[in-house]
Amino acid sequence: MSQEQKKRPPMTEEERQRRIERLRRERRRKRRQQAMIMRAAVLGVLILILIGSIALVSVQVRRSKAKKAEEKAKQEKLIQEEEAKNKQRKESIDQADVMAQGYDYDGAIELLKSLDNYDKDADIVAKIAGYEADKSTLVAVNMNEITHIFYHSLVVDPERGFAGNDSAAAGFKQWMTTVDEFNKITQAMYDNGYVLIDLHDMVTETTDENGTVHFTTNQIMLPEGKKPFVLSLDDLSYYHSYDGRGVASKIVLDENGKPTCEYIQADGTTVTGAYDCIPLLDQFLEEHPDGAYHGARGTIALTGYNGILGYRTDIAYKTRENLTADQQAWLDAHPDFDYDKECEEAKKVADAIKADGWKFASHTWGHIRIGDASLESIQKDTEKWLSYVAPLVGGTDTIIFAHGQDLADWHDYSSDNEKFTYLKSQGFNFFCNVDSSQYFLQIRDNYVRQGRRNLDGYRLWNDVHGEKNRTSDLFDATQILDPARTDMPPL
Repeated sequence: MSQEQKKRPPMTEEERQRRIERLRRERRRKRRQQAMIMRAAVLGVLILILIGSIALVSVQVRRSKAKKAEEKAKQEKLIQEEEAKNKQRKESIDQADVMAQGYDYDGAIELLKSLDNYDKDADIVAKIAGYEADKSTLVAVNMNEITHIFYHSLVVDPERGFAGNDSAAAGFKQWMTTVDEFNKITQAMYDNGYVLIDLHDMVTETTDENGTVHFTTNQIMLPEGKKPFVLSLDDLSYYHSYDGRGVASKIVLDENGKPTCEYIQADGTTVTGAYDCIPLLDQFLEEHPDGAYHGARGTIALTGYNGILGYRTDIAYKTRENLTADQQAWLDAHPDFDYDKECEEAKKVADAIKADGWKFASHTWGHIRIGDASLESIQKDTEKWLSYVAPLVGGTDTIIFAHGQDLADWHDYSSDNEKFTYLKSQGFNFFCNVDSSQYFLQIRDNYVRQGRRNLDGYRLWNDVHGEKNRTSDLFDATQILDPARTDMPPL
């Protein structure tokens, strides 16, 4: 015991009790502190558990939403695929119906059989059976009795087209058909059972191992009483000489990319619409698909010296060399003319015309008299056509002779005919002249030749007022002739 302890007096009872109380309070404080620490720890753990739970729930919610979104996307995709399939089915059925109306039953059946599970679709199976039944009723047509008709540009306004007593007015009266006459002829021939075929539908074309083309007669099948015919259009270049004569000025594309016409009215305003054969026939056949075999259209015979389809695409408009007075006047009136753009537009229109089923042919570049012309002049003319027209229309194997001329008389072409041999060497295999007889057709191993019948003012007028009626097999000319025609100049 230290001296200090020895000296400290003993605690009194009161002091001892106070000390005990202090010790108790200290123990209670420590216990409270420990309890607070414990509660804080527990609270922390609970908070962590809560945060973890919230995070877990959040993840699960996100996963659930993502899964629902994924399932919704899959469902929407399935719906879209089903809608697309139903749309394709409907479009295919509609297209097959149009094909069948044009007697292409094999094509219609093949199209429907290309659909998935077609054989499990009762409607499609029934349609195929119907097409096969209709096909079985077709009969073979006489391939030697196929007539070929042709038109020039149509007169929209006879008052302007037939005005005057000069040679231009006489030419319009003689060689042109009016819009009203064309529409009546189209309807009458349809009513009389005529069905438009393509010039190439008459033959089967094969190429041997040497690249030589051979032709044999095809067999067209149509319903009983139907009669095939071929159609061509001459001079659809809209020459400068047509300006102001009440005809269309060019072929343009409508808002749907379909060919239609630009027409300048008497007051100088420009409108668009069906003012010539191409859009008029397209409209008619859209409404009467049974009027065309396999969706056929006509053949358009183009020259090149004033361009094509109303577009000034001949090289003279670019070089400004050897211009005619009409060409110079036109260029003077169009100082902003862009030759390359003009060719681009012409090609776009030509492509749209072909997409509708039309074909193009040469009418010679300069509208020459091929029977009278020398071989050298034919070669120069053909080179121009192949250089300045063919690239815009995609080439052709068909030549339709101008002025009704031909390479020879009605006898077969022969290898010693230099003009024929030359044109064959340039890729021409189909040759068409003008012949007033009902049928003229030669299908030979190395070429196809057909005569054409002019359905123009001269023909209609003389069928009504003359002694011979050459179109009675097609229609009644008295119901066709435009009352705007009051006279017909002699040829």
